[in-house]
Amino acid sequence: MVSIKVKYRPSTVADNEGTIYYQLIHERKVRQLLSAYKVFPHEWDENRSMVTTTQKSERKSFILSIRERIRWDVERLTKIGRNFDAEGLSYTADDVIDEFNRYSREYSLFNFMESVIIKLKQNGKIRTSETYYATLNSFSKNEDIMLDCLTSEIMEAYEAWHQKRGVAPNTISFYTRILRAVYKRAVEYDIIEDRNPFRHVYTGVEKTVKRALPLAMIKKIKTLDLSLTPALDYARDMFLMSFYLRGMSFIDMAFLKKSDLRNDSVTYRRRKTGQQLIIGWTQEMQMILDKYPEVSTGYLLPIIRNSGTNERYTYRNVGYNINYNLKKIAQMVGVQIPLTLYVARHSWASAAKAKGIPLSVISEGMGHSSETTTQIYLASLDTSVVDKANSIILKSLD
Repeated sequence: MVSIKVKYRPSTVADNEGTIYYQLIHERKVRQLLSAYKVFPHEWDENRSMVTTTQKSERKSFILSIRERIRWDVERLTKIGRNFDAEGLSYTADDVIDEFNRYSREYSLFNFMESVIIKLKQNGKIRTSETYYATLNSFSKNEDIMLDCLTSEIMEAYEAWHQKRGVAPNTISFYTRILRAVYKRAVEYDIIEDRNPFRHVYTGVEKTVKRALPLAMIKKIKTLDLSLTPALDYARDMFLMSFYLRGMSFIDMAFLKKSDLRNDSVTYRRRKTGQQLIIGWTQEMQMILDKYPEVSTGYLLPIIRNSGTNERYTYRNVGYNINYNLKKIAQMVGVQIPLTLYVARHSWASAAKAKGIPLSVISEGMGHSSETTTQIYLASLDTSVVDKANSIILKSLD
């Protein structure tokens, strides 16, 4: 059994901050492990071997955070010693320190998450790796912590920080769900014990503002004369192409290959789920394709047009420009919602629902992994039918 004590080493300069360190004793051999924590002499209680503060101290929150981190370090060192004891192998205090340092290098939240991102990229899950990286960036505004130090209080503070900045609930939930997935992976690897730090934060999906356009508005966009503004014309064409292709996501459109079009059908796999879909190629689709020179990249649509470029960067940049120009088109036709390529996907689902197409067929058409996902889409669509039913009910009270 290894013995662990928390110690304080004053600075050689009077009234300067001293250093907290840990004294490890095993089989009568003593070793020291320096921490990164520094406090002033009056902030150290020698009798209780702990940092101390007062209610009026300006450093109160800082000292309390150090106290918590010291507790976590001692707990981790103790656990390492117990694991060595359970294995029945001989070990030294130096072995405990080496294992502690290895854990600190590999199993901080940032380092572990970066290793997960690397694995996702190696497995070809580029888009997923990008969402994980965006989540890491959202958390890296805070200080890195060890995985086993992630608490419900920290996650509540993280959620509150986003809320204060005006981030939408669904966006916060998106980040939180990814952090939870990373945490669960660490639990599965037996790196940490599951302390459920996400129990008090929101990880659901709220109904969003309606993001679908009725067919009449789609037709209005289609019939706009944009011949004098090529950028707007191109944005409109890509929006319509997404709608024609049963609400195909832009990333799937960008990476459609010429070889995917054969026998009057497009066959492709969704990048998000890997599900294979087959879509009949129509005259409307061909008319848009014929407007643009054939690209030299092997891709079907005029999105990634040049070889030798960073394709991921090109697709994102083109998508950004399209959405920028769609906002201008929205103003021209009087659309009140933010018009983006994603609206085409919702609009196709809405149109299918309005035509009485069964949910199972809509789900199949959109390439959803389950009808539950489709129901989430449709839940935020046009509520006019329900409003009309409510009007009829209220009139019956007259």
